Amino acid sequence: MTHYIKIAALVLLVLGFAACKGEEGSATEGPAPKPMKVYKKNGISVKSYDYSGLEYFLTKDNDTTYVVNFWATWCVPCVEELPHFEKLNAKYKDDKVKVILVSLDMPKMVENKLLPFIKENQLKSEVLYLRDPDSNSWIPKIDSTWSGAIPATLIYNRDTRRFFEKSFSYEELEKEVSLIK
Repeated sequence: MTHYIKIAALVLLVLGFAACKGEEGSATEGPAPKPMKVYKKNGISVKSYDYSGLEYFLTKDNDTTYVVNFWATWCVPCVEELPHFEKLNAKYKDDKVKVILVSLDMPKMVENKLLPFIKENQLKSEVLYLRDPDSNSWIPKIDSTWSGAIPATLIYNRDTRRFFEKSFSYEELEKEVSLIK
């Protein structure tokens, strides 16, 4: 009988560890992953992630709506729509809406183009840099319909996930956020 109790206790212990590991390993729990690198220049800093690190920001399960825009400084339509994301970020800063701008600039451009761009344009939204050359593996993980063209935007919360491969006017962006907020 004691042998069965020891086995049952061991099984419960293993299941308990597995349950805890599942919670800690979840992309929605705990602190953000450590960036691969933090680029800094003139008081501006940007955290760099590969896709596995960025995934944390794309899969949160809480009461916030996330607006994640994929862009680059060399992309004219991307740069043209950035003020709309900044306006949205300012309008909803006290609500449960968070704007994240994910730069897809080339590694050589981060310090000489991206950081000065952030400073010149006084971007207030969180800017992350995705440094993962294997775009063929991570693009379909973000959305199976994404061709890889930018600008592209993911708007999601715990109940809804919508992806857009297009430029937004402010009115269109605000409408999409209000539909799932």
